[in-house]
Amino acid sequence: QRRIGEFKPQELANTVWAFATAGVAARTLFEAVALEARARIAEFNSQDRANLAWAFACVGWDRHQIFLELGTVAVERLVDLNKKGKSQLYLVALYVQIEWPDLNFPLSSHMESFKAAYAGEEATPSNFQREVSAMLEQDLGWRHIFEYRTVEGLSLDLADPTSKRAIEVDGPSHYLQEVSSGDYV
Repeated sequence: QRRIGEFKPQELANTVWAFATAGVAARTLFEAVALEARARIAEFNSQDRANLAWAFACVGWDRHQIFLELGTVAVERLVDLNKKGKSQLYLVALYVQIEWPDLNFPLSSHMESFKAAYAGEEATPSNFQREVSAMLEQDLGWRHIFEYRTVEGLSLDLADPTSKRAIEVDGPSHYLQEVSSGDYV
């Protein structure tokens, strides 16, 4: 906490992004980054803001102020965002909509363009996911749709929309990505 002010904006964003990607909601870290980011919000570029907002949404952050501030600044620079950044903001906007349905979130009016960016991403099922799907169908008789898309554009690994049941298959390398090439490890 004492040295958080020494981090550059990208370092702050990448740090919370890494923790969120790993599924670690380090409350003290996120609180410190939230305070620092709010104080220095103008220093962050568009992708750093998207990474920050996505990380806070992924850990289920329960204070809407960081989302409002990041959303307000992000709206001004949406043109700078690539497809990945817009996809992240789509997930953030969905999270805010669910958690605070009456909140006047600045990004809400951009949901359709964010959804198009998000839904346009190809699903990349793993061999493990295919094996689980086959086992559930063959051995247990559970008929389901592989890579089912919801109305919101979310991809569910295995789903039976009729019974409203779904399974996400997250193997040991589900979120790992080789940074220099962008390829999944």
